[in-house]
Amino acid sequence: MRETTILGPGALLALAARGNWPVPAPTRTAINPSAPSLTGVWRTADGAIRLTLKSDFSYALSVAGRARRAQGSYLLDGPELRLRDDSGLRTPARLTAGTIELAGHELHPA
Repeated sequence: MRETTILGPGALLALAARGNWPVPAPTRTAINPSAPSLTGVWRTADGAIRLTLKSDFSYALSVAGRARRAQGSYLLDGPELRLRDDSGLRTPARLTAGTIELAGHELHPA
């Protein structure tokens, strides 16, 4: 599984200066504290698509009519939300004013 990480300021400074001091481990970017939380359940108005985003950067996605539920990890990159399920399938989504646009569907907090 390919994981994208973001280096903190200390790590970037260490790389730039080629210093020998301890470099903190890369971490995922924190979500903007002034923005509403993404964690929780999101769904379409008709309930056909249900997306659960967890604080550990994992997700579960169920679609009406599909027997198998998708699950995997997600990464937030600005307004882009990147879902990667356990089989390797990647699905891009976009954050807009209080909604998530996913494969042509608009999801709202449940």
